[in-house]
Amino acid sequence: MERYYLTAGRADPILITISKGGYVPTFSRQSHEVRPAIPPAPSVTTGPNSGSTLALAAASALVAAVLLAALIVWWLPPSGTKQREPERPRLLVQSFEDLAGTDASSAFVKGLSQEIVSQLSKFKDVVVVESDDVRPDRSVTLPRFALAGSVDLAADEFRLRVRLINRDDDSILWANSYDGRMSVGELVRAQSDMARNIATTLAQAYGVISKADAALVMDNPPDDWAAYSCTLSFYAYRAEADLNQLPGVRDCLERAVAQFPNYATAWGLLSQAYIDGIRFRYPFDPHTSSKAIEMALAAAKRAVDLDPFNVRGLQAQMFALYFAKDVDAALAVGKRAMTINPNDTELMGEYGYRLAQSGNWSEGCLLIAEARDRNPGPLAYYETALALCAYFAGNYEQAAALIRRAPAVRNPNYHAIAAAIFGESGNATEAAHERAWLETNVPALIQNARQEVSFRFMRPGDVEFFLGSLKKAGLDIKD
Repeated sequence: MERYYLTAGRADPILITISKGGYVPTFSRQSHEVRPAIPPAPSVTTGPNSGSTLALAAASALVAAVLLAALIVWWLPPSGTKQREPERPRLLVQSFEDLAGTDASSAFVKGLSQEIVSQLSKFKDVVVVESDDVRPDRSVTLPRFALAGSVDLAADEFRLRVRLINRDDDSILWANSYDGRMSVGELVRAQSDMARNIATTLAQAYGVISKADAALVMDNPPDDWAAYSCTLSFYAYRAEADLNQLPGVRDCLERAVAQFPNYATAWGLLSQAYIDGIRFRYPFDPHTSSKAIEMALAAAKRAVDLDPFNVRGLQAQMFALYFAKDVDAALAVGKRAMTINPNDTELMGEYGYRLAQSGNWSEGCLLIAEARDRNPGPLAYYETALALCAYFAGNYEQAAALIRRAPAVRNPNYHAIAAAIFGESGNATEAAHERAWLETNVPALIQNARQEVSFRFMRPGDVEFFLGSLKKAGLDIKD
């Protein structure tokens, strides 16, 4: 055991010791950081030394069994203690002030508050509470954010004023007002619409709460906050579409799930990071891609097993299944996730994109457009997707306008889409600019263009049309 921990076991999270003269192992944590891994399938060796190989295999199996027992002990909290969890922002929904003071206004205020709580609770990475009460053992901290507001009803119209407060310094992070008519039908519809708008604006991946936390700079953050920050870093990477950030983001998420193995959101984002590592790697390597897809599927399954209603986990499962070419299963998972939280624009955009690229451009592009309109965060991803929608609809002028508006300048896929659009529309100058960028920065993408395009578009006709447009842009596409 001592030799093992001096060599191959130096990075193991668990230290196993047995006192002299005893037989009962003692388990403790090693203090260094540990990166998790999804181990490759072991190879089987046969030959003249098969006897020693079997002995080594038996010893390895014994060590593996002990380590597995140790990991189970490590993951389970000691009796009577609460298992550690990553940071999740807590949002207090305060009772709205009723300015009218009538029976009708009181009923409206209560119904609106309940609807807002219901819509916010669909987002699993924000804890929604309706009371400031703290348990006697102080095991739950006070919410860092509060949603407050007032409702005023007149004879024929109402007005809701609402604001999000950072309780650390009482600053107003966001405020808005909503007006509507007092007819019964409009009141019911208005409650739902306002609640959905508030939930989407505050609680989604690029919402107000996420942005506020991403802006915080913390020296030596505690483990729970560091793990949460890894998820924020993933969203920042996706917003910039800067592939240079991907290795650091992936490593951060791997550390997060090692520290918090029940962190469903981190598992889901890690799965997506594994997929990004192959769909943006050139040249395309089928062997590497197959392994990465297996890792992505395993991480996504872990996320969904931990929390079947975690939209990030379901989104990851949809993503991994799609690139594994199990398109029907992927779209079924995406549809189920949309029923769980139809307000999540990150999911909506990805599900719409998968629908579109699988050949259902009409339905998919409508969802992408809705995600763009409702998303408060960066829009480059949606504008690029909508440019592709316009291109396949034959509206090349609109496609060109959209792609110019969404310069994800470090992302090769953006430049490939731009080259196809400008090539098909006959814009020789801009097509030449995109061709030069691709030939200089990712020549392997052009050399393997058919394989790259087929990896994304599922209909052969779409593949051929896109490759033809790249040829019109002057790119040397091999048949």
